Amino acid sequence: MNFELKTLDLAGAASARCDVLLVPVAQPQVQALQADTGALSALLNSAIQHEDFSAEAGKQLHLYQVANVAARRVLLLGVGQGSARELRNALLGTAPYLKGEGVRHAVLCLSALGEQADVAGAVQSLDEACYQYQLTKSKAKPIALQKITVGVPDKRKASAAFAQGQAIALGQQLAREWGNRPANHATPTALAKAAQELAKAPQMNCRIHGPKEVAKLGMHAFMAVAQGSKEPLQFIELHYQGAGKEQAPVVLVGKGITFDTGGISLKPAAAMDEMKFDMCGAASVLGVFRALAELQPRINVVGLIPACENMPDGGAVKPGDVVTSMDGQTIEILNTDAEGRLVLCDALTYAQRFEPSALIDIATLTGACVIALGGVRSGMYASCDELAQQLQQAGESAQDLCWRMPLDEEYGEGLKSNFADMGNVAGRAAGSITAAKFLQRFVGKSRWAHLDIAGTAWKEGNAKGATGRPVGLLVHYLLGQTTSAPAKAAAAKPTTTKKASGKDGRKSSTAKKK
Repeated sequence: MNFELKTLDLAGAASARCDVLLVPVAQPQVQALQADTGALSALLNSAIQHEDFSAEAGKQLHLYQVANVAARRVLLLGVGQGSARELRNALLGTAPYLKGEGVRHAVLCLSALGEQADVAGAVQSLDEACYQYQLTKSKAKPIALQKITVGVPDKRKASAAFAQGQAIALGQQLAREWGNRPANHATPTALAKAAQELAKAPQMNCRIHGPKEVAKLGMHAFMAVAQGSKEPLQFIELHYQGAGKEQAPVVLVGKGITFDTGGISLKPAAAMDEMKFDMCGAASVLGVFRALAELQPRINVVGLIPACENMPDGGAVKPGDVVTSMDGQTIEILNTDAEGRLVLCDALTYAQRFEPSALIDIATLTGACVIALGGVRSGMYASCDELAQQLQQAGESAQDLCWRMPLDEEYGEGLKSNFADMGNVAGRAAGSITAAKFLQRFVGKSRWAHLDIAGTAWKEGNAKGATGRPVGLLVHYLLGQTTSAPAKAAAAKPTTTKKASGKDGRKSSTAKKK
């Protein structure tokens, strides 16, 4: 979507020629607006007087060819107290109007909300409202809308927020698109190619470790999950270097199970199609790097994506098999449907070579997290109070909410095994927590957090589709670290070599230059 930022008051909005004019109205501003003598204020006064409209959150009034207003259609939106959440919900509700066949140019006038309006959130919400999946629909038509003008009281003051909103919207759109694609159109190899395309942006590079390189690295837990599939696994490594080499990077690890049958521990058939969404953690990492390409912040970020399918053929790993992780710990695979933690544990071990300032994994990991938190907040686990607070605050700022969950040592007791250092499951009780306790055994002394997005990465039912979360949360967190990231304790390890990986993983099979 083509967004434009413009200084625009209510009078200017009334004279703006467009197909639809969106006017959010908050309850605290109603009295001041009624005192105004402009065409839009007169319209608002009349609508309120006749009880056709109120500024209560969720209210809408759609009007056609209003006198003294240049827009063909006007849509008054009640946004309650004008909070970021209320504005977001109101703008998402405009989707049917924005996607109309005759709508090519829309104007959003935020001036009635004043300078406190969430400009970044408004851009993201409008982009989401306009999104529609098309890739595998033979008769799909793109929406007619080509341009959205965002009118604010002062363009200069709003420009930074506007740019941030556009960047996050692009990242969320990319994450949503890859999450929605069917598994045969979003294979591990396809994800690797998408990462290589991203790495063409300035200050980025990409390395792809194939099956041979992953074997040399000793990632046997990751390999065990992939061994039942004909699709070759891919270990994707993205780098964004916006700061000096002495600056320790933030490492993001995204679960990339491009389809999850459950393996030999086969899932029920009902809704198994939704297991194409099991790579939404990986998609969110790609989305973050898309936003970084636009914003170019002064921070270093590494993105790691262990990508594969979990399939049940004759070569698939079996319940009771014992595998050795990259760091040498042995794992009894009691349930092959608990595969996400197996690919993540090796990626978390690999991540430690970058001496990260923070290590964050993102995964559609457990149905238990859906039971605990539903689709409102992502589950967040952290080994460090400061990191937990930063992520919580970032989620609030981005309207991409999370909630901290416990990591008491007692929760790890159920992972004990008679035949290995640990089992990969610990029973039904506190399943999301025990999964996090499993991952914690592979993060060393890193400042680590785990985001379980099983409830927030996609929606079910008539609105089925990926949400693009938690791209917003992660980008807000990273932007907050641009002035606080610590330096590495030692010299940075090489990150741009091109040849095949050796045991130390400092070289890779393919690379994209910046």
